Amino acid sequence: MAPSLWPSRSSIPSRHLSPTPPRHSHEALLFPGACSLSPHILLRECGLTFDLEKVDTARHQTSDGRDFYAVNPKGQVPVLELADGFRLTEGPVIAQYIADQAQATQLMPAAGTMARYRVMEWQNYVSTELHKSFTPLFHNDVDTNAKAALAALLRKKMEWLDAQLQHGPYLTGEHFTAADAYLFVVLGWAKFVKLDISDLAHLQAFLHRVAARPAVQAAMRAEGLLG
Repeated sequence: MAPSLWPSRSSIPSRHLSPTPPRHSHEALLFPGACSLSPHILLRECGLTFDLEKVDTARHQTSDGRDFYAVNPKGQVPVLELADGFRLTEGPVIAQYIADQAQATQLMPAAGTMARYRVMEWQNYVSTELHKSFTPLFHNDVDTNAKAALAALLRKKMEWLDAQLQHGPYLTGEHFTAADAYLFVVLGWAKFVKLDISDLAHLQAFLHRVAARPAVQAAMRAEGLLG
């Protein structure tokens, strides 16, 4: 059985999901366009076989009728389920697992090397400083002034990131890694919360560079994010 990514959005076109899909080595449960897009991209970068399953987070139900809390008591995507039924949660951890299945891709450098710790450092930054900072901006019940202050802080972080990306095409240099996939997904949320980063040339070049990757195109198309 392929790993399975669980989409948290019910908006994934039904044509991409079979009611009785063939079981591969992984199953991914995801929500289209959410942070689960990052491990979805990595599954395709690694050439692994997998099934996708969407999750209706409003009803806490998977597309095949399962109670999502029975799958992940946290109630969050992504979830990666292996052939033996073992499940992994938390995007950055899932990303490391996926990358380790295809080490030649250099999506995660070898364990124990400083190069790997550098990628992990970037993953942690994206997770704690960017991903979680965006979350309140999507909620209508958050105070307007608080949102404005948070958006201003995010903008400063984006400017800092822009400066870092002047040194190479990707976060750690010449090679695309799991951290780049994560950053690409999170940066894509800026337009939905009206955070303008169009003037940050290095960030824009990064977004276009990653978006052009075949695996990224395929993942976005499968989630209904591209025509």
